[in-house]
Order: sequence, then C-alpha cells, then structure tokens
Amino acid sequence: MRFAKNNDVLGTTNRGNPAESGLCTLCRADCMGQCETWKSSLVGRKLLYPRDFGVVTAGANNTTHVGVSYNSLRIQGYAYGAHGMAQGLSSDPDNCIFPNVDLTTEFGNEVKTKSRIPLMTGALGSTFIAAKYWDSFAIGGALVGIPIVVGENVVGVDKASEIKNGKITKAPELDRRIDTYLRYFDGFGAIIVQMNVEDTRNGVAEYVVEKYGDRCIVELKWGQGAKDIGGEIQVASLEYAQFLKNRGYIVDPDPTLPEVQKAFEKGAIKTFARHSRLGGTNLSTVDLVREDFMKSVDYLRKIGFKRISLKTGSYGMEELAMAIKFASEAGLDLLTIDGSGGGTGMSPWNMMQSWGVPSINLHSKAYEYASILAAQGKRVVDLSFAGGFALEDSIFKGLALGAPYTKLICMGRGIMIPGFLGSNIEGALHPERREKLNGNWDKLPASISAMGSTPEAIFASYYDVEKKVGKEEMKNIPYGAIAMWTMADKLACGLQQLMAGARKFQINKLSRNDLFAGNRETARETGITYITDSRDESAKKILAM
Repeated sequence: MRFAKNNDVLGTTNRGNPAESGLCTLCRADCMGQCETWKSSLVGRKLLYPRDFGVVTAGANNTTHVGVSYNSLRIQGYAYGAHGMAQGLSSDPDNCIFPNVDLTTEFGNEVKTKSRIPLMTGALGSTFIAAKYWDSFAIGGALVGIPIVVGENVVGVDKASEIKNGKITKAPELDRRIDTYLRYFDGFGAIIVQMNVEDTRNGVAEYVVEKYGDRCIVELKWGQGAKDIGGEIQVASLEYAQFLKNRGYIVDPDPTLPEVQKAFEKGAIKTFARHSRLGGTNLSTVDLVREDFMKSVDYLRKIGFKRISLKTGSYGMEELAMAIKFASEAGLDLLTIDGSGGGTGMSPWNMMQSWGVPSINLHSKAYEYASILAAQGKRVVDLSFAGGFALEDSIFKGLALGAPYTKLICMGRGIMIPGFLGSNIEGALHPERREKLNGNWDKLPASISAMGSTPEAIFASYYDVEKKVGKEEMKNIPYGAIAMWTMADKLACGLQQLMAGARKFQINKLSRNDLFAGNRETARETGITYITDSRDESAKKILAM
C-alpha cells in the first residue's frame, strides 16, 4: 500500500484505514478531517507541496512497489520535447509551462459532450447521503464543468413521486436533481440519468426525455465495482419499508410479515435493507444479451435520446468484452468501467472485499479489448475508468493506461467529500441553515477555525467561484460547491504539473508510454513496460553514437 494513516509531509491524516485510493475505507459525512481530499477542499493547490516551507526538506517514501495496483505504476518524465501545444503557441520554454496544459476533453459519438477537466462523478442515486448533499454536488459539478450522474432508484424511493398505470407521472426529487445542475450548466459537463430494472419498468426514461429532451444523457446500468447485486439502501422506518415493498422493491427482512413487525416493535430489528433486482436474468446466451441490449438502445433513440451511455461493473472478461463490443457497435457515447475497489453508499461489506476484478486488471484488459476492435478498423466507444480514484496522479495513470480510448476518470467517494465538508462548515457558521444543509457540526473544529471564520478566509478558491457567478449570486452557492471547486482546482493543477513533466500539453496526447511498471508482475498484468526496460534499447543506441 502506498498510503499510511498519517502523512507528515502534507500534514494530513486519515480517520480510518486508508484504501488504495488514499480515502478511508469508511468515509463519514461528519468527519472533522484531515485526509488529503478533505484538506484540499479547503486549501486547494497549496496541498500539492510539503508543508512548512523554509524550515523543512522532504523526501519520497514510495519508491518500492509490491503487488499489482495503480500505486505500482509510475509516471514517466522526459528531459526534452513538447507535444500538443495549443494553436498559436510554440515549443518555446516561455510557452511550455504547466498552466498551459489543456485539460479539456470530450466524449461522444455523433454529439460531443465537453468537460473542462477529465473527471466525472460516480452515480449518486437513492442513498440518503446523495440526496442530502445533492445541491453541493450538482452546483459544484456544474461550476467546475464536469458530468454528474443521477444514480438508480431516485424516483422509486421518492415518497412524493407518483406512478400511474405502472409509469412515473410526477418525480419531484429527480426534477430537483436535474434542475439544480442545469441552473449552472454553461456548456461543459452533462447531467446523466442512470436506469436499472425498476427505473426501466417505472418509465424513468420516458419521463426524462419528455420533460428535458436532449439536455440529459440516459445511462443503462449493468453493474458497479462495489457489488455484484442490485443497489441497496437502509431505512429505519417500518412505514417507509412497507412503502418500498409496495413499490415493488425487495425489502429485507420482509416488513409485511407479522413476526418481523413484532421484532421491529421490540427493537430487535431496527432497520430494513431495500434491494434492486438483478438485470439480464432472462438472458442465457451472449447472443440474447446482445439482442436485448440493441433493442434497449434502439428504443431509447426512438423516444428521443441523442446521447446514451453504459455503466458496467467488475465482472469477468466475457462481460467486459460484451460491454466494449456492444457499446461500440450500438454507437454509444460513453462506457464507464468500474473496477473492484469501487465505493458505495451501502453494499455488503465482505462482498466489497471479495468480489470482482480489481480496477487495474480490468482497465488493462479494457485497453487490450478496445485495441483489438480498433485493429479491425472499428470505432471504439469512448471510455471512462472508475474504481478507487481520488488524487491527481491516479487520474493521470488511469487516462494513460487506457489511452487513447479513455476520455474521463469517474470519481465516486472522493468527489463527495467536499460536499460534506462545505455543508458542515456552512451549518456551523450559519446555525439557521444547518438542518436544511444536513450540517453535522455545532462549531468549527480548531483545524478550520485557525484558518478563519468566514468562507472568504476558509476556502482558497472562494473568489474564483465569485468571479464566475458574480458577487450577487454567491449567496445562492452552497459552501460544499465552493469546496468542490477548490478540490478540483488542486486536482487540475496537480494533473497539469504531471502532464507538463511528461511533455504532454493536451489530454489526447497522453499514452501508455507515459507510464512504467514498478515491478515485473505489474508489467505482466498491465502490458506496461517495466521501469528499466522502458526505452532501454534507444538508450543503448545513444551510447553507441
């Protein structure tokens, strides 16, 4: 593992045990810090550098790599050259500076969707934590200019939604989520609405396209990297559990059984788990999967969707090949491939620990399969990699590992942390807003109050956001959105620095040659050249000159 619990160089610490991404395995909305993602939501790009400049020196401690993971990939640097300079800029050293690295990207088949930085959110669905902090996530994502995904089951769990004759006729929570993002959408990013079995049955696609037209992307879902069953939430109300059961969901334990009701009344049962259904259970061959998938895509196009994406999880190689082949053949706009190590709002813990293909293995195979299609002269669907990404170096590695097919990195839990943190700060500074914001703090912790007692003093990017929206509109911007901008600014700056060191000044210039493997096993599994084998032959030619 690259990450220890404490990082003395940056002055950060994890409350819990760090995962491969550097985030705690259990991330709490009420956390008082200070992991790297949490702290970068406040100080932004300052966290790229060691603390206490002038009285310290610092040295890396991540030069020995054991095992196969993204942390066992290292980033190449070069002493000469410049690739992808913007039009009008030469390769003069005055132009080849990291702020001139262009991080914009785009994806899509016939209709291109632009993003200011190569990031998108994971699916933020029916978990209550997604609903509570949606304003921060959506407004922050729209201001930064990245796609955001409304996850599965949002309509089905909404008590205020109305279903008549099996189809949605009213969906206030879904409307709120879409409208919040679109209010600040400026042409970069997108709002993506995901559908599972229940959403399809309830007519979510028809509702969205009728109300919003082509302003939304619709996403079919095969799975995710955290689990190999449908989505789950947990509810503490017997009445709500029965409502979800009546809506057609699987609820465990069954809240309609008298013995379960008695156990709940006595306190022996305190919560109920709501589960979604598995998809594809009536399909027994690859041909049937393909036929069913193509019919679904054709139907979505027929009712008016111009942009369609697919999300798949960390299944085995057959499902990965099907996802890439079928999505490419159907002319989809994006395929998100989520490897194990993926996060979740609530999934069975030992399932998360034990199921599926780890991200680096899955993503390496995705590149291989995409290359096979490309070698046949076929178009390859644009890819987004997900599953354990949080920091700028992992973004670089994911983009380079899947280049030229990977256009975005999908970040789930990491991109939610600034929303939690900003809401907690705003609730502490403005107690009258605390309940609405779902703030968890009565007062600022010392680590934050030492920075100041106003958002202008606390958030390094406050005035950047104000410049974009205007001073008057700032009163409508939640602090969680300001925190998201601040964290995104740090990730963007760090990515620009890494790319400049690799002499790549545009995202589409990144390649697998910009990486090398830290051990032989990683080289074998990824196809990335081992450190001392990389460019070894050309090095020896230099010696023979």
